[in-house]
Amino acid sequence: MLTEFEKQVLETVKKIPRGKVATYKEVAKAIGKPFAYRAVGNALAKNPYPIKIPCHRVIKSDLSLGGYSQGKEKKKKLLEEESIEFEGEKVKKEFLFKF
Repeated sequence: MLTEFEKQVLETVKKIPRGKVATYKEVAKAIGKPFAYRAVGNALAKNPYPIKIPCHRVIKSDLSLGGYSQGKEKKKKLLEEESIEFEGEKVKKEFLFKF
């Protein structure tokens, strides 16, 4: 069972379009809880529908990948399949989505 906060996070993440990423911090701001970015990560870890709710599109503020239930390599592969480009291990800034 998900909390209201977790439901809000998952609904917000559904708005990130294919080919874009958002940071944990931006997701937290979008739901009106700007300092709850760690809680956003915890909510994403409980994502019951990883295909419908694209939690792989949420990254760290330094543009590195952050965690993913299936591992960072899988997260990077999913993002590359959406034509997201990297500089080393970080997503290029032009792929950032703002709510």
